Amino acid sequence: MIAEKRDPLVRMVRRENISPAQALFIRAAALVCALLTGGLMILALGHNPFAVYADMIIGSLGTRTVLAETIRLAIPLLITALAISLAFKMSFWNIGGEGQILFGAVAASYFALFWADTLPRAPLLLIMAIAGALAGGLAGLLPALCKAKWDTNETLFTLMMNYIALCYIKYLQNGPWKDARLRGFPKIAMFEDIAKLPKLLGVHVGWIIALALAALVYLYLHHTKHGYEITVVGESPRTAKYAGMNVGRVIVRTMFLSGMLCGLTGFIQVAGADYTLTDSTAGGVGFTAITVAWLSKLNPAIMVFVSFAIAMLKKGANKIQTTFKIPASAADVLTGVLLFFMLGCEFFLTYRLVLRGGKERLDG
Repeated sequence: MIAEKRDPLVRMVRRENISPAQALFIRAAALVCALLTGGLMILALGHNPFAVYADMIIGSLGTRTVLAETIRLAIPLLITALAISLAFKMSFWNIGGEGQILFGAVAASYFALFWADTLPRAPLLLIMAIAGALAGGLAGLLPALCKAKWDTNETLFTLMMNYIALCYIKYLQNGPWKDARLRGFPKIAMFEDIAKLPKLLGVHVGWIIALALAALVYLYLHHTKHGYEITVVGESPRTAKYAGMNVGRVIVRTMFLSGMLCGLTGFIQVAGADYTLTDSTAGGVGFTAITVAWLSKLNPAIMVFVSFAIAMLKKGANKIQTTFKIPASAADVLTGVLLFFMLGCEFFLTYRLVLRGGKERLDG
């Protein structure tokens, strides 16, 4: 006898469309679930969830000083997310944002350390920005060339380049760029004031650069021929080739732009936030920006708000460590729980779960 084939108990079905009200409900439900789950963890640590959440908000928005710090944290997230969105839009999985930031930071730091005595402030900062962008672009160009010519795995290639950048900075810290005044401590000297970005409204001018880049990337993706080509290549390389597009050229060009934006982030970090180069200059921004890009559905306009929201979480998590003596690891887990639910809700915006028989649904 032939066994009767049965449908699975639960199966995924792609949604054809979803109303704005349904999308809002799913996102709101995800936020509530995230807060409840985080609240249970806070209770397990022996604290009042309402007090902890309130302290996170106050710690990230409560005063002009902490608001400026939150914005400062959002700047590299936004620019790097814009960079990653360019690559992801054409289905090139650039996981090397971290390394591209570091390569850009190295190039910018060279001029800050060795040219500060010979150039005025404006030309020096401009050269640092160009050097950082070009270094990041070249770091993104290498895996793109290999992908276009030999179809290499860009995920592994870009990921491994992160470690090359990190090891190179450690070499500089312990070798040619080591500050001799620190008596053997492996640290690069702080920048002179001339190599630091000016401030506007309490935050370095990187926030203006970030907002301008968000507008430019939006226009580039949605209102230019290059942006159209990126979309077509991402959806179907075969269709792009059939339409006469040079897929390899699109990949190389787009990854160079993606790397340039990451390199520019490296310049902004060393010249506007850290005022020196360290192995923690990127600080995980290259990986967190992937979350920003996905939560924003690769939309530059939405990235402005998502990057600020994640910066709030990060700043608020730092605050509760001090106020409630919550361990750093627990604060990171709390942030991860909140992001997990917000990312998870994107699944239910794209798919619905159907029970056996096809009648019952679990939309959230």
